[in-house]
Amino acid sequence: MEYFTLNDGCRIPAVGFGTFQIPADGSTYQAVRQALELGIRHIDTAVAYFNEQEVGQAVRDSGIPRSEIWITSKLWLQDFHYEDARKAIALSLEKLGTDYMDLYLIHQPYGAVDEAWSAMEEARKEGRIRSLGVSNMTPRIWEAWVPRFSSVPSVNQVEFNPHWQQRPLREILDRQKVRLEAWAPLGQGRADLLSEPVILDIAGAHGKDPGQVILRFEIQEGVIVFPKSVRPERIRSNMELFDFELSPEEMGRIRSLDRGRGIHDPDAPGVAEYLLAAFDVHKGK
Repeated sequence: MEYFTLNDGCRIPAVGFGTFQIPADGSTYQAVRQALELGIRHIDTAVAYFNEQEVGQAVRDSGIPRSEIWITSKLWLQDFHYEDARKAIALSLEKLGTDYMDLYLIHQPYGAVDEAWSAMEEARKEGRIRSLGVSNMTPRIWEAWVPRFSSVPSVNQVEFNPHWQQRPLREILDRQKVRLEAWAPLGQGRADLLSEPVILDIAGAHGKDPGQVILRFEIQEGVIVFPKSVRPERIRSNMELFDFELSPEEMGRIRSLDRGRGIHDPDAPGVAEYLLAAFDVHKGK
């Protein structure tokens, strides 16, 4: 496993395991246990994934020391006001069954973002969070909020893959040594990405599959990746990224695949309203 050092000095595994859309019916527990058994040490969840409890149980039952596993969770925008955020952080810790989270993110950057950040900073001072970050911040959203923060995020988790390489955003992040994390690092399995002739050619040259080449490209770009699968053979395959390296010429060929847009536009009107309607983290309370 390779690690990246964040701007706060913490070392984060370059490859994580994403749990978005894995149901909390035992499936998340089983998938996380498999991932940990196969060597993954970085698990990404969120209150809006509704599976924090199964993630925490899988970590505890793994027998692996807590200090060796990086756990990320995220604050949902229903809870961005300061007091709500404080309660939400405590609830996530309770569900995960841990004294601290390694990384905690503002999940969607709308509403009382500054209050949420203040609550997160306080939790970090209390030792309940090690690193702080944001998610889905475009250049416009970043410039609207981050200058108001009293500290710089360590991470921005956004959509990233060879078809959407986030170049304007990365210029901003690089200046402040903020690490980009990729959701949809394989383009959510879209055939047009996995069947790109350039990627297929490079995969053949290295004896790897297209997904492995894409993930290796992203890691060499300094991006943290979260390939998601509930299949052990695919989880294992997604870990086999450190026995080969792409040449500068191959990296350049993959960079040329950038289309300059993705499947999600956080700047689009109505996104916050849609998300609030789609994910109610207080339902049933």
